[in-house]
Amino acid sequence: MISFGPIPSRRLGKSLGINNISSQKVCTYSCIYCQVGITNKYSADRTSFFEPSVIYDEVKKHLQKLDAIDMPDYLTFVSNGEPTLDINLGKSIEILKTFNIPIAVITNGSMLNDSLVREELSHADWVSVKIDTADKETWKTLNRPLAKLDFDHYKNGLLKFSQEFKGKLVSETMLVKGVNDSPEILHQTAELVLSINSSTAYLSIPTRPPAIATVTAPGESEINAAYQIYTEMGLNTELMLGFEGTNTGFTGNAIDDIINICTVHPIREDTMQELLRKDNADPMILKSLIHGKHIQQVKYGSNTFYIRKFHS
Repeated sequence: MISFGPIPSRRLGKSLGINNISSQKVCTYSCIYCQVGITNKYSADRTSFFEPSVIYDEVKKHLQKLDAIDMPDYLTFVSNGEPTLDINLGKSIEILKTFNIPIAVITNGSMLNDSLVREELSHADWVSVKIDTADKETWKTLNRPLAKLDFDHYKNGLLKFSQEFKGKLVSETMLVKGVNDSPEILHQTAELVLSINSSTAYLSIPTRPPAIATVTAPGESEINAAYQIYTEMGLNTELMLGFEGTNTGFTGNAIDDIINICTVHPIREDTMQELLRKDNADPMILKSLIHGKHIQQVKYGSNTFYIRKFHS
């Protein structure tokens, strides 16, 4: 349950996901919009989840199962939680470099005040940091951080990393209606994004089932206003508003593919049907996974999604 996909990425093309956090979600945040769900285990203490050799072997086996057309553009650490909580992250990045595929890491940035975390991330080719707001109270409301985390330390870590990192650094701001979409908040957020010299500032909205059911995307006028504020500040801004598509990679093992992907990436109904078709799988597999409570079916907006269901 370490590697999955590749899945189509609006930022990275074909991304082979690497979930370096074992079992249920472990994170420094419990964002209200998180597609993985609420955080049952808060932590800011780095620990070992998988040995780097295990991650390497799993990725190697996964790559060997893929057709040439499905070979990924990036190997991406996108976890069931915060990937920098993995104390072996740096070693894993280094060993995966031997595949000669660029390495990406998607982080919420909360651990960047730690010099060791920054040093380990320096080996990646592409890093995305989460910057949803520059306002402390909004940060608490939106990202629901571990109580002992300090907002100024978070911002300081972002600035230090941006000064040290030689790869491509991008930022992502998730816009949530009524929380961080006001012009005042957006101007402050844009200033923080500008301060880290983000090569691309991505603006996104919830498109998959969020941790808190009442979370919704801002309206078109608010999204447009956010884009205008960011671009007028001189930021290279891109909107991530739509569906990435159904062209998900497959290994031939439908059960593994479904469980591994939806652990960190809810699968939309049309993508699920395409995945079953590619894996030449019996449609009853989906029903058996739901009946066995390995996954669950949820509605968000007008779409149906499948997400991982963890047993207590």
